[in-house]
Amino acid sequence: MKHIIYWVIGFILVAGAADAVWFWRARATEIPQYQEVRVVRDSLKTFVLTTGMAQPQNRLEIKSPVAGRVEEALVREGDKVRKGQILAWMSSTERAALMDAARAKDATELAYWEQLYKPTPLVAPLDGDIIARKIEPGQTVTASDILYVMSDRLIIEAQVDETDIGRIVVGQTADITLDAYPQDVIPGKVDQIAYEAKTVNNVTTYMVDVLPGKVPAFLRSGMTANIKVLTAATNGVLLIPTEALHTQTNTMVVWIPNPDDPERHRTVPVVVGLNDGKQAEIIFGLQEGNAVLVQSVQKFMTNGNNDQKRNPLMPFGGRKKH
Repeated sequence: MKHIIYWVIGFILVAGAADAVWFWRARATEIPQYQEVRVVRDSLKTFVLTTGMAQPQNRLEIKSPVAGRVEEALVREGDKVRKGQILAWMSSTERAALMDAARAKDATELAYWEQLYKPTPLVAPLDGDIIARKIEPGQTVTASDILYVMSDRLIIEAQVDETDIGRIVVGQTADITLDAYPQDVIPGKVDQIAYEAKTVNNVTTYMVDVLPGKVPAFLRSGMTANIKVLTAATNGVLLIPTEALHTQTNTMVVWIPNPDDPERHRTVPVVVGLNDGKQAEIIFGLQEGNAVLVQSVQKFMTNGNNDQKRNPLMPFGGRKKH
């Protein structure tokens, strides 16, 4: 039995070694190939993409003007209120005790003291939304208790990486989408850029306030948002793929076909403007309709003798010389 087990193990080891040798001899080799792309005239926009969260621009906690009891709570969470609007009626501890004693006697006594001893109004200090209500009628409160929380309006607090903050300017337009409502695009603009950075896990960011042009009814504090800030835009400019750009002795160049020698390219220096990572604006060096070479990688199976199984659709009929 042991002889059989040893024989099986040996067979597996030999087979594995043979597979490894075959894989080494027949491996995928990446060989650069090139295709012609024309210089086109079109528009180009660049963006900074980041994330953020919906937050009140100004959050205000409203406390009780007196220690005592809540007689009436007139607004609810989500209500819009105006500055000076009465939010609740409050009784001081003394008034609450007096009203309770009068109520125990009769309605006439209660009406007399209610007319003589008015409750204290709790008023809204600004225009805005009630984002939290923490009281109910009859509840006993102290002067330090928070009764309502208000916000004047919701904004998006975006975190912008320090490598991108130099491209952000107050007044730039932005598109906002929420994770909860990805199909709805909310237009906005950059309203404020923080001067102080925040560093978390060695990543430095700056807080940027993005103001929605119109706050939709479904926007809630704490919602996660994706922000796309338009940083630059041009129209009617010459464009090429960024893959066509190369750096040569600190100069940006492109490769163009050589009509005198199809197996070799020609190098042309260019001046580049905007670059969105996919397309680059050419300010000088090329004209509309010029052909530039863009590298693409083709894979070939090679064996130990360097024989190649070639792709019959390979552009230019073979590998370019440089």
